[in-house]
Amino acid sequence: MADPFVAEIRIFGFNFAPKGWATCDGQLLPLSQNTALFSLLGTTYGGNGKSNFALPDMAGNAPMHWGQSTTGTIYDLGQMSGVPNVTLLQSEMPSHNHVLRVGADIATDNSPSPQRVLSSSNNGGAYAPAGTTPVVQMNVQEIALTGSGFPHNNLQPYLTLMFCIALQGVFPPRG
Repeated sequence: MADPFVAEIRIFGFNFAPKGWATCDGQLLPLSQNTALFSLLGTTYGGNGKSNFALPDMAGNAPMHWGQSTTGTIYDLGQMSGVPNVTLLQSEMPSHNHVLRVGADIATDNSPSPQRVLSSSNNGGAYAPAGTTPVVQMNVQEIALTGSGFPHNNLQPYLTLMFCIALQGVFPPRG
């Protein structure tokens, strides 16, 4: 393996940091023992900048290049963004409706089937034969309940690997 640049991040398929590397898990390092690395990272990822500084924390996070996105959002180096779970709001859903058609005849059966429609009843039945009854559309307010309000998983498909940062190596020259 070629000598890495100090602060270079690589992905490994094993579960430990090689000699001269540290896992990208947000750990604090003493500034006095890692001056070259601190000169490149500063407190971008945390720490107090006097006695310590933090490494990037890749646990549960996907990497993304810094800068301005195509939507105009600006992402700064070291900025955390996104959430693992979201609650979808009604205002975020595309405009749509849920049509429920019911029979106008009196229901005669208690068992649903493709040959029956929901209908009103005087005798405890809920379904009328589909082909013999006029079908009417219910008021949308009667069927407008949407969702439970619980968050859902917002993670893209992923494969867990080990992100490590070089503590030692060649100091990167500016281009």
